[in-house]
Amino acid sequence: MKTILSAEKQTMRDGLSKTMLRLSQEDENVYVLDGDLGTSTKADVVADNNPEKFLQMGIAEQNMMSAAAGLATTGIQPWTFSFAAFLSKRSIDQIQVQIAQPKLDVKMIGGYSGLLTGLTGKTHQSLEDIAIFRTLANMVVLAPGDSKEVEKVMEFAHQYDGPVYIRVARDAYPILFDDDYTFELGKAVTLKEGTDATIISTGTQTSRSVEAAEKLEEEEGISVEVLHMPSIKPLDTEAIVKAAEKTGAIVTAEEHSIIGGLGSAVAETLVEEKPVPVVRVGVKDRNSESGPNEAMLDKYEISPNHVVDAVKQVLKKK
Repeated sequence: MKTILSAEKQTMRDGLSKTMLRLSQEDENVYVLDGDLGTSTKADVVADNNPEKFLQMGIAEQNMMSAAAGLATTGIQPWTFSFAAFLSKRSIDQIQVQIAQPKLDVKMIGGYSGLLTGLTGKTHQSLEDIAIFRTLANMVVLAPGDSKEVEKVMEFAHQYDGPVYIRVARDAYPILFDDDYTFELGKAVTLKEGTDATIISTGTQTSRSVEAAEKLEEEEGISVEVLHMPSIKPLDTEAIVKAAEKTGAIVTAEEHSIIGGLGSAVAETLVEEKPVPVVRVGVKDRNSESGPNEAMLDKYEISPNHVVDAVKQVLKKK
């Protein structure tokens, strides 16, 4: 069986830095605001190559978001960079009151999201950011699945007039999309067809979901559809309902808390529109810790093997 996962891997930060530099060079209104994490998020590419467009705001996330709001009222399009944990929890008041409520054109890049943050420690992990941002009126919430999609999502955000939160990860992931791929707001992407069950995934968990689906088909003869959901808000409710009608069993997968994220959003949709069995793969209601990647994926039950187990569980409920 031929895999749809590319052997090539790239970090999301590579696609992000390349696109951010280009946007800052092409649009006189694009500026980068950095929360003193440029070497980690790769926003420093603008500091090095287009320094007049780079504003170092220091370790003061609340102030950075307030400054971004002020800049946006003058016609500037600020792109703010920090870790997802800091954007979503330290500066959420400023984001809600000063950016989301007036629907200002501020772009927010949440780096180092999820569990796998390169042993930076649990204070730097974010398992709550999707849940937090999707509750904000006027907020667009996006979680690309690979470096190529990061580029396409950023190009969309540049053209979109309003606040956008983009969730990105630290490590390298398989390439899922080619240069011809077009991102559409509020639209899911079918990566693999299937008839027995559907995995609806987002962000970093999508490549793991594809791996799980291919393993199930090859080893168990189970036909699994994989639906990638880069747009968490707005959500492609039509695609979710169609998947439920087609396969009758849904697994959701995300590198995020099981509470309030993609799984919750999908379950909310299905309860109202098309009730079918659902099993959610994500971090259970527990605090995280720092550790090696594979050990973390296993301990917090979001590895490809755990996605495989979830599909088997949901099939028993059909």
